[in-house]
Amino acid sequence: MSEPRARLGIDLGGTKIAGVVLDETGARLAQARIPAPQGDYAATVAALAELVLRLEGEAGRACTVGVGMPGSLSPATGLVRNANSAWLNGHAFGADLAARLGREVRLANDADCLAVSEATDGAGAGARVVWAVILGTGVGSGIALDGRLHAGRNGIAGEWGHGPLPAPRDDERPGPACYCGRRGCIETWISGPGLAAAHARRFGGTLRAEAIVEAARAGDDDAAASLADHLDRLGRAAAQVVNLLDPDVIVIGGGLSRIPELIAGLPDAMRPHIFSDTSDTPVRASLHGDDSGVRGAAWLWGV
Repeated sequence: MSEPRARLGIDLGGTKIAGVVLDETGARLAQARIPAPQGDYAATVAALAELVLRLEGEAGRACTVGVGMPGSLSPATGLVRNANSAWLNGHAFGADLAARLGREVRLANDADCLAVSEATDGAGAGARVVWAVILGTGVGSGIALDGRLHAGRNGIAGEWGHGPLPAPRDDERPGPACYCGRRGCIETWISGPGLAAAHARRFGGTLRAEAIVEAARAGDDDAAASLADHLDRLGRAAAQVVNLLDPDVIVIGGGLSRIPELIAGLPDAMRPHIFSDTSDTPVRASLHGDDSGVRGAAWLWGV
């Protein structure tokens, strides 16, 4: 009797490509990380295909293949859209990779993969509705229902970073310019660069998000004010989703998930904006951290 097929996941980033092979229990059979060929679509497809074959050889098992990627595939055309790795946009990435490998490949946005990973065996395991948020260089989110990805009719369920910041104050209008062509997008406020830019506009200087957090912890009043503003904006933005989705748990990933003040403070920051007499939605840091994306890509094939 042959062994069951393992699940192989790829996390395609702008500067690196990570891969992992998981067995049916979620145990790791093989893993690797390689540089991403920036700006070269054909080289990207070739690199992914080579990595899949390498990992399958190391695991000694046939694998299903899932890929987490920036942007998403248009249901209308099958072409990549909205990827910040712009060399992917307009290409039939899923079809091209499947043809190269000679098998079906499942693809999802990287935030969707975070949701699947954490709903399967992470901080949201056992919860029926998991809303997973990436707070890092950019902002995104994904939704898992009963452990399965909810992509939505148009493939944009969880698209959150490019909506407007809710209930903007006078000093938050019209908001910073966003690369998407709009102003005041949630991403421009609550990403790591958004925190740094807001601090610079108010107090000057060039501190990065990590330095602002450290300064706030050390008692710097300006940094503490910026961190409080950031938490307030995050609370307003997250409460809007809670009012729509009412998830069983919110899982936070990305670089800013390493700021415990945000995890601990978010429930209270959301509460005034949630349309309910009770608000006890738990907020948790992702269990798998930087591995959530690649593990979620593997779990796109289910449990």
